Amino acid sequence: MLSDTKVRALKPKDKAYRVYDERGLYLQVSTSGARLWRFKYQFDDKEKLLALGQYPDVPLALARERREETRQLLARGIDPSAHKRAARQGDGTFRAVFEEWHTKQKSALSASTWASKKKRLEANALPYIGHLPVGDVDALQVLQVLQRIEARGLGETARRVQQIIGQVMRFAVVTRRATVDPTPSLRGAIKPVTVQHRAAILDKTVLATFLRAVDAYPASPIVRAAMHLQALLFLRPGELRQLQWEFLDSTRSLLKVPGEIMKMREAHLVPLARQSLRIIEDLRPLTGSSRFILPSPRAIGGKSDRPMSENGVLVALRAMGYDKQTVTGHGFRATARTFLDEELRFRPEVIEAQLAHAVRDPLGRAYNRTKHIEERTQMMQAWADWLDEINEHSIL
Repeated sequence: MLSDTKVRALKPKDKAYRVYDERGLYLQVSTSGARLWRFKYQFDDKEKLLALGQYPDVPLALARERREETRQLLARGIDPSAHKRAARQGDGTFRAVFEEWHTKQKSALSASTWASKKKRLEANALPYIGHLPVGDVDALQVLQVLQRIEARGLGETARRVQQIIGQVMRFAVVTRRATVDPTPSLRGAIKPVTVQHRAAILDKTVLATFLRAVDAYPASPIVRAAMHLQALLFLRPGELRQLQWEFLDSTRSLLKVPGEIMKMREAHLVPLARQSLRIIEDLRPLTGSSRFILPSPRAIGGKSDRPMSENGVLVALRAMGYDKQTVTGHGFRATARTFLDEELRFRPEVIEAQLAHAVRDPLGRAYNRTKHIEERTQMMQAWADWLDEINEHSIL
């Protein structure tokens, strides 16, 4: 080991030479007498050197401190040389480019989706590749990130992280901070995720029994209304919970849902059958003072102004004896799609438009979402009438 006394006593020689401390740290003495700190390490089975400064500007104690900081980077799977190079480049790191890309996405994504992308990458990718110059990120480094996630049994998370990294890298290519997106070469590198469809009632008799159970269940008016509207309107649960009174056009029996509420970020029209409008208007004396049609119970009386919890309907479903393998709030969309097609014989493009899915014509152009509004209005009334019919004729 070196000491301050030994370092001060070092003299130049005819040839440059090294004097070692420990754990890869050494001092290189040049023929001119300059004493340069170097750290020798291995990364990806390659021997590398990192400059840590010049003595006496960097004394022995500080050189050792920098060595330990460097060893910590290695322990996290980070190449210290790349880390140092990225620090010099500033906004050219993968982390910086991700932050820039992520900020630009804010207006195009829901608040929850926008936040989840940041959280997902911060937890799983940025600790390992965030420090790298974005142009240096290669397929092997991305694969190692994905394998770490997959090793924890989080296959779906690995797939989503790969998708986000690819989006960031393509943004870097467009902004000329990288030349290639390495993620396409990783196709098939991680195990495919088995898609689990949301549980849905696809049997007519079971659906009728469910409707009667909702009528009989001693739920609060808000929860009961939510369960009925989930079946009648087949919006996504998050979209249903965030419906506001200002969206309602009672004169035209229509809900005008703005894009920021919808998953696809496009405004959506929901024609209201007589039954649906009646359920909503019956709530007005109870929840009309709230911003939301289906508010949290605490919102009643002005205590808060939040939509009802996503657990409101789920708790009621479980209490009624319906487990998550039988029915979910989201599953009503599959229920409606199935019976509107098989029982009521509405055209698929009309059904898909009401489900707020991307619907295209034979030339690949997106349909105008108001184009089918008359058929959708007829369909929503027919759907409500059909639900009433099977409810009335069901045998418990």
